[in-house]
Amino acid sequence: MPTMITYGTELIRIGARGALERSLNGGRSWLPLYMGSACGDFRDLVVYGRELLAVTSKGIYASSNGGQSWMMRYVGSACGEFLTLLDGGGEFLATTTKGLYRSTNGGSTWLRR
Repeated sequence: MPTMITYGTELIRIGARGALERSLNGGRSWLPLYMGSACGDFRDLVVYGRELLAVTSKGIYASSNGGQSWMMRYVGSACGEFLTLLDGGGEFLATTTKGLYRSTNGGSTWLRR
């Protein structure tokens, strides 16, 4: 089952081959949202205030326009490869190939937990 979130009145999910899709009708039909390769394959999504944060095969990316475009938030190998992201209320928790990490600044920096 693909990762899916509610963002305003839309549903956004990670579809086939790590691309993003959106539904404006409660999931009855889906449209491509972002299919670029610059961010890598999408793995997980979290709503963060007015932004979307995404775990991709290349790191953590952020979107301030509902997923239409993405900016790099954190890319590095020190934490390993990011797998999942959870909003822990005041901090983000991420599982990576090197363990559990946390961020208290919206995913810009990460510390091992």
